[in-house]
Amino acid sequence: MLQLQKKRFKHERRATRVRKGIHGTPERPRLSVHRTLLHTYAQIIDDVSGRTLVSASTTQKEVRGSMKNGGNRKAAVEIGTQIAARAKEKGITKVVFDRGGFAYHGRIKDIADAARKAGLQF
Repeated sequence: MLQLQKKRFKHERRATRVRKGIHGTPERPRLSVHRTLLHTYAQIIDDVSGRTLVSASTTQKEVRGSMKNGGNRKAAVEIGTQIAARAKEKGITKVVFDRGGFAYHGRIKDIADAARKAGLQF
């Protein structure tokens, strides 16, 4: 149990270090990503008002039906494409990327690349 607490503490410390330099505004909100073993999540947040403007995850029905596993790189590409499409519907084109303490590698990088390819700028 102690090992798990240590791992969580290190992750929270990395996330805090990343987030202290990133702040979402109404003109340029924050694209926050999170991953677990089974699912991948992304949301666009306006930190000034404290509201989530757009979200996409592998737990949502429209995404879940099209894939077998929500915790792989193929799912991450789908989430990146979905979040960009939903952001464009709301008129959001520029965001600040928040990797949330995760390394910019694998699924996190795939979400970012897919969102960029679908039209988000960051």
